[in-house]
Amino acid sequence: MGFRQRTIMAGELSSQHIGERVVLSGWVDSNRDLGGLLFFDLRDRTGKSQCVVQPTDETALLYEIARKLRSEFVVNVEGVVRKRENPNPKIPTGEIEVVVEELMVLNESEVPPFEVKEDTTASEDLRLKYRYLDLRRPSLQKNLAMRHRIMQTIRRYYDTRGFFEIETPVLMKATPEGARDFLVPSRLHPGSFYALPQSPQIYKQVLMIAGFDRYFQIARCFRDENLRADRQPEFTQLDVEMSFPNEAMVYDVMEGCLAEVWKSVGLTLPSPFLQLSYHEAMSRFGSDKPDLRYGLEIQTLTEMIRGKTEFKVFTDVLEKRQGVIGAVVAPGGAEWSRKQIDTLTDLAKVYGAGGLVWIKVTPEGYESSAKKHLSEDLLSDIKTVCGAREGDLILVASHPKWERAYTILGALRSELAKRLGLLEGKQFEFAPAWITNMPMFEEDEDTATFTFKHHPFTAPDTQDWHRRSEGLGDVRARAYDIVINGYELGSGSIRIHDRKMQEEVFDLLGLTREEQLEKFGFILDAFKYGAPPHGGMALGIDRIVMLCSGTDNIRDVIAFPKTASMQGLMDNSPSPVEEKQLKELRLEVKLDKSVEKPE
Repeated sequence: MGFRQRTIMAGELSSQHIGERVVLSGWVDSNRDLGGLLFFDLRDRTGKSQCVVQPTDETALLYEIARKLRSEFVVNVEGVVRKRENPNPKIPTGEIEVVVEELMVLNESEVPPFEVKEDTTASEDLRLKYRYLDLRRPSLQKNLAMRHRIMQTIRRYYDTRGFFEIETPVLMKATPEGARDFLVPSRLHPGSFYALPQSPQIYKQVLMIAGFDRYFQIARCFRDENLRADRQPEFTQLDVEMSFPNEAMVYDVMEGCLAEVWKSVGLTLPSPFLQLSYHEAMSRFGSDKPDLRYGLEIQTLTEMIRGKTEFKVFTDVLEKRQGVIGAVVAPGGAEWSRKQIDTLTDLAKVYGAGGLVWIKVTPEGYESSAKKHLSEDLLSDIKTVCGAREGDLILVASHPKWERAYTILGALRSELAKRLGLLEGKQFEFAPAWITNMPMFEEDEDTATFTFKHHPFTAPDTQDWHRRSEGLGDVRARAYDIVINGYELGSGSIRIHDRKMQEEVFDLLGLTREEQLEKFGFILDAFKYGAPPHGGMALGIDRIVMLCSGTDNIRDVIAFPKTASMQGLMDNSPSPVEEKQLKELRLEVKLDKSVEKPE
C-alpha cells in the first residue's frame, strides 16, 4: 500500500458513515489480538475510532503488519465503515468500526516512558520532559483546542467594536513595574540591555496619545518572579485600552468579552458582575480576589468587643488605629479535635497572627481557648453577631493592621471551605466580581516605605488626591480588578494623562526628576503634546482558559510550560551558552556564590 491522503478525522466518524470507504491517519492508541480478529484504536486530535483486521487468505500480509502494531505507531489506514456488533457508549465513535483493507506503518515508536492515556500516573516532571507525548492526551488536546477558540472569540469581539489590534515591542527599555525584568544584552550597544515586557502598559498609553482611540492586543509578557500553580514566567495577556472612557465603559466592554468567551466554550458567566470595593472585599471575605461560590463571611467584632474584656491579646489590638478583631464560623466544627484546631492556628500564624482564639458552641454552653478572659455575656454576643449555632466553631483572629487581620481571616475562610467540601463539584460554577476603589499605594512592612499598588500610571481618586500629604495609605486609585472563583483574572485602571500629576506620583515614590527622565522620559514628553484621558485593562489568557477547562494548574493549558523552578524540562532551558556568544556581547559570566539561589 502506498500512502493515501486522509479523508476524515477519526473522531468525526459516526453511524451516518456506515458503508463508506474512508482513509484515516494517526497514532495507534491500543491494540487487541483476539486470535480470530485483531482490533486497534486509531487516535488523532479529534478522538479515536476502532479498526478491525480480519484474517483471510487475501489479508494474510495485512494481518501480519497489524500484529506488529504497538501503541504510538503512526499509521495510515483505508477501509470501510460498518456498525459494531458490540457498541461502546463511552466514546462518541462507539457505534462504528473501520474494517481495514489497507494498512501502512508511517513510523514506529519505542516504548514510551509513560503510557499515553488520560488517567496516567506519571509524575508531572516526567510528563513535562516528554511534553510532546503528554500533549497527545485528550484532556490537554481539549484544553489547547479551547484556548484556540477563546483567542478567536476575543479577536472577533474587539474587531466588531472598533478596536485595532496593534503589536508592541518585545525588546523594550527596562522600567520598574513591580516584578523583576528579564534582561536581553545588546550586541550592537555593549553594556546596554533590553528588557522583555512585563506588560505593554506604556506603549498602549502612547497609542492613545497617538490617536488610535481603541486598541487591543493578545500580548506575550514576561516576569522574573517566583512561581506558583497559576503563574508562569512567560504568559499571555489580553491588553485593552480606550480613549475618553470612564470606569463604566471599561466594565461594559470587558464583561461583554468574557461573556462571549464563556459562551464560546459552552459555559455561562453570570452578568452583570457584582461590584465590591476593596475594603468591602477584604472585610467580608479576607481577600482582594475572593471566592464567592460559598458563604463563610467574616464578621468584624472590633467595636463590639471594645471595653468588654481585659484580654491583652485583644486590648493591644484595640489600642491601634487600624486594629481589627474578626471571626469566621465553621459549621459543625465544634466536633473537631484539639489537633484539628491547632492546624488552623498554625495556618493563622503563617499569615501573621500571634495566635487564634476558638469558641465551641455546645449543648452545655461554650468551650473556648480564652474562656477565662471572656465573660459568658461576651461569648453570647460573639455567637449572636457571628450567626453561630449549636455545634459550630467560631475562630477569632486579630491584628493591629486591618489588612493583615482580614488576610488572616481570609486564609482561615479558604481552609474551612476545603475542609467542609464547599467547593466540591463547583469547578464549572462561576462567581465573577469587580473589585473597585483599590488603594493607590501600599506600604512595605519591612521598610515602612510606600510603593504603587497597581502601577505608577494609575490615576488617583480625585476625592483622595488632595489628602495625599496626610498619608499615602488612605489614597484610593481609579483602579479595578476582575476576580472569578478566587483568582485575579485581570487588573485595570483609568490612567494619569497629565504630566504634572505623573511627576508628582513619581516624586511620592521616591524617584528624583533625573531618574524619572531616565526611566520614563519618552512618555513624560508625550504627555506634553495633548494626551487624552484614557484607561483600560489586561486579562490573563492562561487563567481564563484554566478556569474554563476546570483545572487548577495553569501548566495544563499552556503547550510548553516551565516548572515551578522556571525550567523547561523538555528543551533543558535555561542552559549555558557558548563562550563565542558571550564574547560577541562583550560579556563575561562570573557567578557570585555569596548570593543565595532563590527558592
